[in-house]
Amino acid sequence: MLSLSKPKEFNCLTSYVLEMVNAVNVEHLKQFFDRLPVDPYLPGNYRFRHLSHFQIADDRLIQLPHRQLFQSKVYNPILGDVIREYPELDEKLVASADFQKIVWEFFQFCQLCTNFNEVAVHQIRTTASSQQLGNPAPEGIHRDGVDLVGIFSVNRTGIEGGETHLYPEKDASPAFSKILNPGEFLVFRDSQYFHYTSPVKATTSELGVRDVFVLTCPGLFPPE
Repeated sequence: MLSLSKPKEFNCLTSYVLEMVNAVNVEHLKQFFDRLPVDPYLPGNYRFRHLSHFQIADDRLIQLPHRQLFQSKVYNPILGDVIREYPELDEKLVASADFQKIVWEFFQFCQLCTNFNEVAVHQIRTTASSQQLGNPAPEGIHRDGVDLVGIFSVNRTGIEGGETHLYPEKDASPAFSKILNPGEFLVFRDSQYFHYTSPVKATTSELGVRDVFVLTCPGLFPPE
């Protein structure tokens, strides 16, 4: 059972929030990123991904039946109008207390900003080598088409770059710019801010990695 806490002070109309979630031990989560399959929808084999959907009911985290991912070209000029299929998150990860704390933390903000009680969790690894940059946001500065977005950083190893930006307008200067370090959680209203994360570059001859959970409320599904 998830522990209940009072919703945080958060103005959905004008605010973003960046917090360090000390209750989550990211060391316990890193291992689950090593087994992610490559994202087949992007060339270069530098991004790896799982996707699952959850509902909060009676203080419990309930994994929903498998769903595909869909965004229109309005939001994603690279992969818009493509129905995408990603495997579900590892069962052991879903059952872990540290993972559930992340989802519950995000859901506290969802309760303030949306009527949906469904959360999509994208588990994403972006890699970089001496021959290739890794691009966490190949679609550029964008919105996702949801109510709320959260980015939780799990790991940064052997990379530089990967700075996350929030923009009040697509052609405006960023209102927020920061590299998200492990344990940091950025939450913002999708209609309020465009967002973007710059490419990552390997700092050694070894493969560099950036591991994050991207959470949205609600999920993004193909039209029925």
